[in-house]
Amino acid sequence: MLQERTAHQIADVLIEALPYIQRFKGKTVVVKFGGNAMVDEALKNSFARDIVLMKLVGINPIVVHGGGPQIGQFLAKLGKTSNFIDGMRVTDSETMDVVEMVLGGLVNKEIVNLINQNGGKAVGLTGKDGDFIRAKKIHLKRAVDDDESAEIIDLGQVGEVSSIDPSVVDMLSHSDFIPVIAPIGVGEDGFSYNINADLVAGKIAEVLKAEKLILLTNTAGILDKQGELLTGLSINDIQALIVDGTIFGGMIPKTKCATDALNGGVNSVHIIDGRVDHAVLLELFTNQGVGTLLFRTHRV
Repeated sequence: MLQERTAHQIADVLIEALPYIQRFKGKTVVVKFGGNAMVDEALKNSFARDIVLMKLVGINPIVVHGGGPQIGQFLAKLGKTSNFIDGMRVTDSETMDVVEMVLGGLVNKEIVNLINQNGGKAVGLTGKDGDFIRAKKIHLKRAVDDDESAEIIDLGQVGEVSSIDPSVVDMLSHSDFIPVIAPIGVGEDGFSYNINADLVAGKIAEVLKAEKLILLTNTAGILDKQGELLTGLSINDIQALIVDGTIFGGMIPKTKCATDALNGGVNSVHIIDGRVDHAVLLELFTNQGVGTLLFRTHRV
């Protein structure tokens, strides 16, 4: 028998979740899966259960995943050094083969299997399936001293999203299936391109007009200069925090991705702590949340 106090606590949790379940039923939520949540066994399983529960209560989750550490480990086994420029992995044809194998194969299928083992029906995709992520090569320019000309750096097969055909993902997510997407696109030249997973998640959320975009990170969210969590920020707030140096480093591309998604029609973006057990459910279905909520200054 449940103790009366425990029973009331369980009931309170369920009642707190109810209005959120009602509000998000039938809506699309894009979740970028990365960081510690992808390598810690307990966190991986809690993430999979979160995604399955979302689907069972009528939400349409779409998972986009990274896999940088796994790619680096595999390259090291092959005796190949990973080189980065401005945070982007230099990707020659041999490295791209490894990226496709690790992201589209090993990592993607592990996530699919985790979701399926927890009662879901996941389907693994790369952007090459159905040709749904079209990519273009990134040309990185870097100023040379005070010279007006810029050095053009070739990153190899590193790309950005040029367009997304949402039909395949939309069809899957509005049925019983949960799409799990590796961020690999294909260019007009027929080559595969390695794309930042945050950017892919943001573009998919934008094209599908998702209710929410959730980005899992290895931090509590966006922090102020005293290290305290900022729980709610508008687009204007984000720009001001970048200018004054509060937002810097790897958080800048995440907030740019978030801003683009919001401007593109996504209702809200959450940057949450993937090191917290069941972080996705806590963000979706509780009053407190576990990260930073980003929103437009007005509704459209």
